[in-house]
This record gives sequence, structure tokens and C-alpha cells, in this order.
Amino acid sequence: MSLEATTPRRTRLTPERERELYEAVVELLREVGYEALTMDAVAARTRASKATLYRQWKGKPELVATALRHHKPVSLADIDTGSLPGDLHEFVRCHDANESKRDQELMRGLAHAAFRNEDLFRALRELLVEPELASFRDLVQRAVDRGEIAADSPAGHFLPHLLFGAALARPIIEGIDPDPEYSHRFIDAVVVPALRLA
Repeated sequence: MSLEATTPRRTRLTPERERELYEAVVELLREVGYEALTMDAVAARTRASKATLYRQWKGKPELVATALRHHKPVSLADIDTGSLPGDLHEFVRCHDANESKRDQELMRGLAHAAFRNEDLFRALRELLVEPELASFRDLVQRAVDRGEIAADSPAGHFLPHLLFGAALARPIIEGIDPDPEYSHRFIDAVVVPALRLA
């Protein structure tokens, strides 16, 4: 599902202007959190009118979700190393190389806000989560086509759960944020065996 398909907009903004707006939204989220962020604050920070913001994005949930989508350092859809383990390790490398502690705190705060705000939850699902899940399905299908895993591999469906679950669990279980070494070890010790790669 493309961003354009899920976000019908009449846009006259240049890509550079959109990027500036998205960066400002992410910075405001880091500073004040989702609940305190307002369209007035975004308009003031970006020297844009509220009318422009509402014309481009229906409201705060859609603007925030779209900004986060563009803030991602790399999409899984852009990765194809020729093997499933290679794709997974490259995915971790790209994220670990670009994700800061501030980003981890930002995403934890947004996850908490999403469960309290139905509109934000829906926007994040449509604009951020669903496209990434589609990329995971494509990654698994490529592995099936290459003969790396069986088409009926029961763990294939749970690949996103395995990766993101491990990242969320470590702070709770060990009191430590995930790091590259942890993520790569988890792929080799848990994910690859679970998928029963040929």
C-alpha cells in the first residue's frame, strides 16, 4: 500500500518543503510528545498556515504518521541481498546505524499515545505499520521463491513479531536498549532457526 494511495492530497509543496515539514514534526514530537503537539505549533515552527497543513493532511494523526514514515532511514522494501538472513542483517544494520536513543524514546512514547488515541492508532497502522508488514511479506515470499524456506513455514507469518518483539522485550527483561550486537545475535540464534532455512 503506497503512501500516495493511503493519503489523498492536493499538494503544491515541493519535496524539499515537505521534508522540512516532516523534520519539524519529528523534532516537536521529541520535544513535547504527541499529546502536547498542536497544529498551531507545527504551523509556527514551519512558517506554514494551518489551512495548508489541514489541506495536505487531514489532521494531526495523519501528519505525524506521514512524518514518521519519511523519517525512517530505510524501508525493508529497499533491501534485497539475495538471501533472507542477509536481508534481515542488512535491515538491522541500516536501522542500528541511524536510530538513536532519542528515536527509541520517541517510538515508545508514540506507541503509548496510540493505545490511548484511536485516530493516531489508525493513522499509524495505515501509513506506517501496514506498508512495513507488506514489505515483510514480500521478503518472505522472495525467500520461498529462492527455496530458502517452505511456502507453509509457520514462522514466516511471525517474522515481524519476532524482530520487533525482541527489541521491545529487552528493555523490560534486561533493562537495556537493543543494540546491533544483540539484534544480530537474535537473528542468528532465534529467527533463522525458527524459519528453518534450507
